[in-house]
Amino acid sequence: MTSIRLFLGALALSGCGLISSNVTNFDLDLPSKTFSVDTSGWQVSQGAADLYLGMSCNQAPTVCSSAVANACPMNCSGTCDTTSQKCDLGLDVAVHQLIDLLTEKPELQTINNAPIIHVTIDSITYDVSNNTLNVDTPAMNVYVAPMSVMDPNDPMAHQIGTIDPIPAMTTVASKAMTYTSDGQATLVMTMGDFKNPFNVIVGSTLTLKAGSMVPTGKLDAGVTIKAHAAP
Repeated sequence: MTSIRLFLGALALSGCGLISSNVTNFDLDLPSKTFSVDTSGWQVSQGAADLYLGMSCNQAPTVCSSAVANACPMNCSGTCDTTSQKCDLGLDVAVHQLIDLLTEKPELQTINNAPIIHVTIDSITYDVSNNTLNVDTPAMNVYVAPMSVMDPNDPMAHQIGTIDPIPAMTTVASKAMTYTSDGQATLVMTMGDFKNPFNVIVGSTLTLKAGSMVPTGKLDAGVTIKAHAAP
């Protein structure tokens, strides 16, 4: 399975009047959780890709989705390019990581039986520590979802932001994630319901068109969510 590495560090929560009176600054740090994008996970050969990408979909656009398994055994999608009338091969990224705040941070037990707390998000940044991919990445979307949801296309997965495209062979020291219009509020609500574990999902699709070379290499990336809690 293709995976993306996501570093979730320094999570903290705020609760207005809901935290024990002896707490003046409630900081929580989760252990780093890592993901990577590894092109070998798609198991696509150049020969199989060339055969698929050369298929005409002029008369039957659905042929692309029907035949995509011949080019890629898993985590792929096929669509018809209406301009070239050839099949496009989508290499799909869909990975998740469970976040269980109450289990990972027993300090939350000190909150006075509150079912929900009010969270203040300070920042969400991402970094790329290693990148041998020979192609630029597409934008990668970040979602939160109930723990039973692992697919970014599920209607219960809510996008909170976007990681900008990352150029081939390029690393990123630290850069702010771009929020969706309601992304910060969605994350606040999700983290505020701290007794319910949730998934963080990263989803994207790298699209190959006729004549494209199959990408190679691996990318290690990280996202850091910083927040705070204070009475």
